[in-house]
Amino acid sequence: MILVMAGTSDARELALRIAGAGYPVTASVVTESAAKSIEEAGPPVRAGRLNADGLYEWLRDNGIHTVVDASHPFAEEASRNAMAAAKRAGVPYIRYERESGVYEPHGSLLYAEDYVQAAELAAAKGGVVMLTTGSKTLHIFAERLLGKPNVTLVARMLPRKDNMEKCEQLGLEQRNIVAMQGPFSKELNAALYRHYGVTLMITKESGKEGAVDEKLEAALEAGIETIVIGRPKLEYDTVHTNFEAVLAELAALTTEV
Repeated sequence: MILVMAGTSDARELALRIAGAGYPVTASVVTESAAKSIEEAGPPVRAGRLNADGLYEWLRDNGIHTVVDASHPFAEEASRNAMAAAKRAGVPYIRYERESGVYEPHGSLLYAEDYVQAAELAAAKGGVVMLTTGSKTLHIFAERLLGKPNVTLVARMLPRKDNMEKCEQLGLEQRNIVAMQGPFSKELNAALYRHYGVTLMITKESGKEGAVDEKLEAALEAGIETIVIGRPKLEYDTVHTNFEAVLAELAALTTEV
């Protein structure tokens, strides 16, 4: 049995490709909505977060012989847990990560090494800041931007109850919350920027599948400054950026057995 950590749309497609190649697959996702989208296509799914110990026990108890980590490029903790659990269980670990875009700093396009640096850059610039990096790190930006007289923080995130509760706890006004499920077209991004009078947009280097290009193009065409946050730097033995390479490694592992 192969466990595919499938937290993104392209990762879920990879899980289906692996199953279609004849391998027994279980997909692992965090949310019930993601689980439903995969279950409708066929492979069994486990939903919910697991730490390294919990994941190790799950691998052991369910006869998993290979872990394919196709989690989001910014799901640093999930990847660390997967590597640790696979090593402890003595099973191969394969990393799939969508290709990164090329975002060279120029003009109104800025680059930040992490969330804190991005928040501090935004605080220094001021204006209407649209945050499109999700709710997990919202507190980093709220601590540095909310309450500043020259800054309005607008946050875009999934329309989930826990996200709305987090916004309330941090003091983000309802009128400055965009609770929507993506993907977002370039036109919709542009409309949101106009509606809120955005002067600075913050995004992550998630890759084309993460709709980063649509955000960037809409912002840069409107003359809106953009901060792109670089991916976490983890050490993988090998990183595959296409499905064929993952399938080839799985085939090689099967041959070895």
